[in-house]
Amino acid sequence: MSDATYQYKLFARNDFNAFWALFTDNLVNLLILSAICQFVFQMPPEIVFGRIVPGAAIAIIAGVAVYTMMAKWAANRQGKDVTALPYGISTPVMFVYLFGVIGPIYWSTQDALLAWQVGIGAGFMGGIVAACGALVGPFLKKITPRAGMLGTLCGIALVFIGSVPLSQIFEHPLIGFTSLLFILWGLIGRFRLPGNIPAGLVAIGAGTIIAIILGEASFDASGIGFYPPIPYIGDMIAGVQYLFANPELFLVLIPVQIYNFIETMNNVESAEAAGDHYPVGLCQLTDGAGTMIGALFGSPFPTTVYIGHPAYKRLDAHAGYIIGVAGVIAAAAFFGFLSFLAGLIPVAAAAPVLVFVAVSLITNTGYAVKPLHMAAVAFAILPHISAFLMVKWGSLMNALRDVGVEGLPGLGDEGLTAALLQGGAHYEGHLALSQGAIITGLVWGAIVADVIDGRFRYAGGFAIAAAVMSSIGVIHSYTLQMPQFDQITLGYLIIGAFLYIYPMLVPHEDLMHRVIVPDEPDLIDDDTPAIDA
Repeated sequence: MSDATYQYKLFARNDFNAFWALFTDNLVNLLILSAICQFVFQMPPEIVFGRIVPGAAIAIIAGVAVYTMMAKWAANRQGKDVTALPYGISTPVMFVYLFGVIGPIYWSTQDALLAWQVGIGAGFMGGIVAACGALVGPFLKKITPRAGMLGTLCGIALVFIGSVPLSQIFEHPLIGFTSLLFILWGLIGRFRLPGNIPAGLVAIGAGTIIAIILGEASFDASGIGFYPPIPYIGDMIAGVQYLFANPELFLVLIPVQIYNFIETMNNVESAEAAGDHYPVGLCQLTDGAGTMIGALFGSPFPTTVYIGHPAYKRLDAHAGYIIGVAGVIAAAAFFGFLSFLAGLIPVAAAAPVLVFVAVSLITNTGYAVKPLHMAAVAFAILPHISAFLMVKWGSLMNALRDVGVEGLPGLGDEGLTAALLQGGAHYEGHLALSQGAIITGLVWGAIVADVIDGRFRYAGGFAIAAAVMSSIGVIHSYTLQMPQFDQITLGYLIIGAFLYIYPMLVPHEDLMHRVIVPDEPDLIDDDTPAIDA
């Protein structure tokens, strides 16, 4: 294809199919955050639907505008069609802001307005931290093995994006199975439906029809109105001032925003593995700026490049799908259709789309990394299982309290921890792994991949970096802290020292030939020398 004659088309037929997957992802996030803010933190509808939701829509519009231009630039530069990066509210970070920032303020003050003000102040400051990722993102991308970056995304996809929606399908099987059927046929099997109707649209539509027949969908138009986006500078400044008066909240913000810009880096790497090349630093800057714009207009919740680019690439989408999502989300936010859609579309009808996104990402990773690096991918997944367990254990304890069980110890209670250990549930280990799981998964995936490739100094460098992060609480801790040398930190230092020093002392012959491991696939040629040798 000649660069002189090539013209990138923003809209393609397959954008319509991809639209439903990304729209569902954004819609589910908006439905969740609005429900929690309204019914858990007792925020009035004028804050939830008049400020937060329109602010989130403005953030999405701003980011989509940049990523559309970026896709056009990348396509014309490469002389081929590309898929624009999917974009929206970061699901994991959204929950951290809800229950790590907004929730504690509300529970301690019972002031929903103040909780919202602190939320948008935290969003603005967090956006600054996320944008700073542009300074280090390109360097991290250069030195980090693809298996580490994609493997930690596979962990998120497996336990949060895939398994949770799959369980919701099985909770409402008539709705969920009907929707899942069309996802299997049209998106995973890639067979055409009559008239080439997009499978995502048919899946959600069929599930919704079944829900209406079963009486599990409602038509509530009471929330429809006009909610224009307005900047809330004074409220945001009040929130920032509260943050500086209570700096312990920054101990929540900084680690989670480090996570956010690393998530962006990983997702850009995922797009590159699928064949589309984007500048990671500019993407991190865009995500940070989008978050700050959203905060200015009333949304506390950070935005990011989404995890599912390979799925949209498989659908041969261009940029039209993200433009469509921005337009529909904006209309739903500004005219109050969100509450109407919340009652109409059951979660079980939308869940199969998210399962497809998770499966597609994991499948694409298997094609994008060297076969011998799948060990690194598997290692990178493991911390996210611990994160999943911690979330569910916390939900279990809260549920027991909600049904009136009295005298329950809190998670972390010494007696409960001992009892869990006796029952085979290693609470302390899972807790440590769950804190900063995406960074931990990336680090261990990188260490394993570099050891396999014989890049011992790089592997040792990641171990030393993990020791530093562990010592100050970026990983394996709830909050940032003064440097301390606990056993996890010392463990990382031992690994780093070994990987740096031992290859210099070992007989050269031992680095020139591999050994055969019984009962393991022989993926590594035993005559392949270590690179550092």
